[in-house]
Amino acid sequence: MEKEKNYRPNVAAIVLSPSYPFNCEILIAQRSDIKGAWQFPQGGIDDGETPKMAIRRELGEEIGTSKVDIIAECPKWLSYDFPDGVAQKMRPYDGQIQRYFLVRLRSLADININTKLPEFDAFKFVGANEVLRHVNHFKKPIYATVLKYFKEEGYI
Repeated sequence: MEKEKNYRPNVAAIVLSPSYPFNCEILIAQRSDIKGAWQFPQGGIDDGETPKMAIRRELGEEIGTSKVDIIAECPKWLSYDFPDGVAQKMRPYDGQIQRYFLVRLRSLADININTKLPEFDAFKFVGANEVLRHVNHFKKPIYATVLKYFKEEGYI
């Protein structure tokens, strides 16, 4: 019998540039510990936090600002498993279960990835159709699912 998976509760943000809705560009950031690994800002949900509280805190910790407008929230929790190399570092978790938010950044000037504990060493904005070309292989399926949802809902 296969053991039940243990997923870490997490939030993630698809951060749109301040020029949205006129220009639909999405922020991706390169992990400082893995060169070439681009992703959306994300992080764990602390005890007592709602997902909305967690996404604002995580954005402040990861990109230096929580000055965003929440446009939409994916209604489903989405999960993925860590690849073997990552799973060793993330024990006792087998993966993450995430709530995704689509947010609009109020000002580019507010981004500061040189935070107290920097997780990223670079960031850029790319078109919605370019995101999957840049992100980690094990995150592509979940990113494709959430991007498809927000596209079908008419947001991106």
